[in-house]
Amino acid sequence: MNAITDAIARQLEAAARAARAAAGVLARAPRPAKDLALMAAAAALRARTPAILAANAADLAAAEGLTAAFRDRLTLTPARIEAMAAGLEEVAALPDPVGRVLAEWTRPNGLLIRRVAQPLGVIGMIFESRPNVAADAAALCLKSGNAVILRGGSDSSRSAAAIHACMAEGLRAAGLPEAAVQVAPTPDRAFVGAMLRAAGLIDLIIPRGGKSLVARVLEEARVPVLAHAEGLCHTYVHAAAEPAMAREILANAKLRRTGICGATETLLIDSAIAPSLLPLLVEDLRALGCDFRADARARAIVADLPLATEADFATEWLDAVLSIAVVDGVEGALAHIRRHGSEHTEAIVTQDEAAARTFLDGLDSAVGMWNASTQFCDGGDSASAPRSASPPAGCMRAARSGWNSSAPIATMCWGPGRPGPETPARALGKGSPCAACCLASPPPCCSARPPSPPAPPTRRWSALPAPCWRTSRASPWRA
Repeated sequence: MNAITDAIARQLEAAARAARAAAGVLARAPRPAKDLALMAAAAALRARTPAILAANAADLAAAEGLTAAFRDRLTLTPARIEAMAAGLEEVAALPDPVGRVLAEWTRPNGLLIRRVAQPLGVIGMIFESRPNVAADAAALCLKSGNAVILRGGSDSSRSAAAIHACMAEGLRAAGLPEAAVQVAPTPDRAFVGAMLRAAGLIDLIIPRGGKSLVARVLEEARVPVLAHAEGLCHTYVHAAAEPAMAREILANAKLRRTGICGATETLLIDSAIAPSLLPLLVEDLRALGCDFRADARARAIVADLPLATEADFATEWLDAVLSIAVVDGVEGALAHIRRHGSEHTEAIVTQDEAAARTFLDGLDSAVGMWNASTQFCDGGDSASAPRSASPPAGCMRAARSGWNSSAPIATMCWGPGRPGPETPARALGKGSPCAACCLASPPPCCSARPPSPPAPPTRRWSALPAPCWRTSRASPWRA
């Protein structure tokens, strides 16, 4: 553990006190001011794209020994910067979560009580290699009236600083204090430790990164933490799956971007369809450069698959590697997920509505998908908000539920579909909690009664025509 020097402690205290003052202004800021800041920041991202790309190139040049997945997460492109800008505009278009009346009742003595969403105050966001998190987190905190201190990985420090400059420009344009969004003033890792011990200065810590980062935060924090699990996501191909749909969805779910937490890491295939379909799925993914780890039942069908160990099914590969298990029906799939999963995102591919409902009912995961790629749980692909707090990271754990309308909200998506650079998401949210709302207090995802699941649109749930889940792109899963 890195020692926290007096100088680091003073830097943290100065940043936190400035953020606290800014949070007081943001808490009272009207929606038009916050939205103007977000729109101006989006314009700045587009205008400063060359400078951001240059900063990112310097980060990439300075980093050594990167895995392909890590390099992908660190890399910015014009398309990814445009996605960041569009994400800010999408957050600006969301309703203002501050001041919403979450519940209201009158006591027998006539006392009227209201539960009203309010900002938390100062958020500490600790993230690793994806520089776009700086924009996503800043946007969500700003919209929800919270100040934020961003501490990204040292590998992405130049990129994060360039993105932060755009957020500061947006705040200035709206007449809001620049201290509302700050980056750590030092790359010293001891600053992370200081943040974790900043009780009374920081109100909430949100770690966004790998298992080791989250574990450290949970172990050392003296500040409340909104934590998340690793992305051990499953795609279950049911006996009633349409083979062509299953092939396209799985290829996207695994290989569109292998280094994100929404990538499928394990294929569960029903024993009733595995003999005919598994060889085709393996052939498809092999042609795209994927490797495999398979259980004995899968190897009995495709003999040259490498044998999986028990640990393989608990591994978040973040690479072009897929674990495969043959299961007996929906209950077999759910049992595997309960044993090995991280309660992140799971998908079922089937034309059987009853099987899909049973599968989604049985999940304890943050996000459930029906005939859709697990990679919808990335960025703004779920059509709610960029990932940084829920279905981004933290609130994903808090927003777990089945279909019971009295339970906390889960995000349930019905396809078919798959995200891609040119493919808009097709998803319906069960209660559709947005990340900005989850940063208001009390979090509506944990305290509000969600509505009953929406009535399914005509032909949305089964037997959709081909154009709804196919595109003309030859390889839409490649970023």
